[in-house]
Amino acid sequence: MNIVVYCGSSSGNDERFLESAKALGKWIGESGNTLVYGGASKGLMGAVSTAALEAGAEVIGVLPDVPLIQARRQQGLTQYIDTPTMAERKARMIELADAFVALPGGIGTLDELTEVMSLMSLNITSCPIVLFDTNGYYQPFRAVVRNIVESGFGRDEYFANMLFSEDMKDIAEFITRK
Repeated sequence: MNIVVYCGSSSGNDERFLESAKALGKWIGESGNTLVYGGASKGLMGAVSTAALEAGAEVIGVLPDVPLIQARRQQGLTQYIDTPTMAERKARMIELADAFVALPGGIGTLDELTEVMSLMSLNITSCPIVLFDTNGYYQPFRAVVRNIVESGFGRDEYFANMLFSEDMKDIAEFITRK
């Protein structure tokens, strides 16, 4: 299974963010899955990819032709996919996905996550989406999702294949359920 992970190229200000990234990467490798991510060596991206590689996973980095991102390229990945633009990077990652996990991250992570949520609401993808809610990181976003439904701009079924959790066991079960 290809698990696309969206996350920060920085580590944030809570050690638990790094711990979550490492736990996820380790599980991906130990469970025989493949990590697909943005290809960076720093921050949560570096932590999840290093842990996945150490646990035996295949790791695919998808990198756009953006100098700042190319300068942070993780070495030793199983495969590199270079794309001309950020939009093509996102599209390629979506094409490869069997599941999506968003660890804590910034604007880029939010952009990737909301695009996948939009595709889910249009029945373009049915892949599970997990928001790895380390220390309640995604609770404000969860409130936005609830507000979308309560205000009549979305329906509960748009979000039925989403999980907010920081429990690795729950996350693994949600991703692998058939």
